[in-house]
Amino acid sequence: MAEMPSSPGRLKRRAEFLRLAAKGRKAPMPSLVLQALARGDDLPVRLGFTVTRKVGNAVVRNRTRRRLKEASRLLLAEQQVTGFDLVLIGRAATRSRNFAALQDDIRRALNRAGVR
Repeated sequence: MAEMPSSPGRLKRRAEFLRLAAKGRKAPMPSLVLQALARGDDLPVRLGFTVTRKVGNAVVRNRTRRRLKEASRLLLAEQQVTGFDLVLIGRAATRSRNFAALQDDIRRALNRAGVR
């Protein structure tokens, strides 16, 4: 059985999300908003995901969050990103967006935010 790539670390505490919102670079895209903050170390990327109530009920928000998680997991498996904290904020368009287009939005947002 092939070994799965290690999943990136997670941002879970509210304080971490607020720090990125205040100090991070924002890259809005049609289907998501990316917030990125360089940590200044060489550790693997840490990810956080959030979807507001405006997007829909709990079922819709969780489905949107799962799509963001999977698209970012596949994309970050290709690109070894280190030294950054990232928050992906789902929008209403995240749910209906073609999966390849969603991955492309994340890729473009990473470039726009200066994440290498």
